[in-house]
Amino acid sequence: MSTIQDVYNHLHSIAPFQYQEKYDNAGLIIGNPNSEVTGVVTCLDSTEAVIDEAIALGANLVVAHHPIVFRGLKRFTGKDYIEKTVIKAIKNDIAIIAIHTNLDNVINHGVNERIAQQIGLTNIKPLAVKTDVDQSKGAVGSGVIGNLDNEEEELPFLKNLKTRMNAQLIKHTNLLGRPIKKVAVCGGVGGFLLSNAIKAGADIFVTSDYKYHEFFDANDKIIIADIGHYESEQFTINLLHEIISRKFSTFAAHCTKVVTNPVNYL
Repeated sequence: MSTIQDVYNHLHSIAPFQYQEKYDNAGLIIGNPNSEVTGVVTCLDSTEAVIDEAIALGANLVVAHHPIVFRGLKRFTGKDYIEKTVIKAIKNDIAIIAIHTNLDNVINHGVNERIAQQIGLTNIKPLAVKTDVDQSKGAVGSGVIGNLDNEEEELPFLKNLKTRMNAQLIKHTNLLGRPIKKVAVCGGVGGFLLSNAIKAGADIFVTSDYKYHEFFDANDKIIIADIGHYESEQFTINLLHEIISRKFSTFAAHCTKVVTNPVNYL
């Protein structure tokens, strides 16, 4: 028998929950840690549709990247998607674990390593090392930087990036007329790492959620490529499935088939 606590402990061994950022709410959000796991669904966002999917599959645990609850809830009236999801999960005994910025901040088996693998980067290392955690068990930090085996011209690289990351579109700054060899990456919101990417000598910074005026910060020193938040992290679903299914054989693990991306493209 494997319990929810067992799954939590395994996730903690991969990406310790104390590595999460102060604003975050990663961990066991809903559920009894002593309950036996009947099945797991991995996802980016634990929406109501994902809870329905778990119910249909006979799974009682959802492991999500993004926490469904960031701030305290004072009422449970179903007024928004957060309350609706929490209510449905509790009514149907579905536990929810979120493994968010702690999974962003580890290199081995982390979100950014998986992006680097999709792009084809080697020799990756953190863009910004976390100074407030124990580094003795491996590199911990935000974003990664790595190298392509063979340099690529800018436009072909961007076209390949779109295909490799299954992106609907890429918003990018001016091309600089030089080949791409060193690539910086940050899944999700990564603008805070731009100066690190420039300092590290990256030719391009692949991330998401850039605002209009923030693109000017490239200042023709680097290319910024915004591929979209969901697009940058979507392969985390498979990553979580691999982490769980390799460890546990007493229940089935499923990758969600629900596309939780709230952004549509015309």
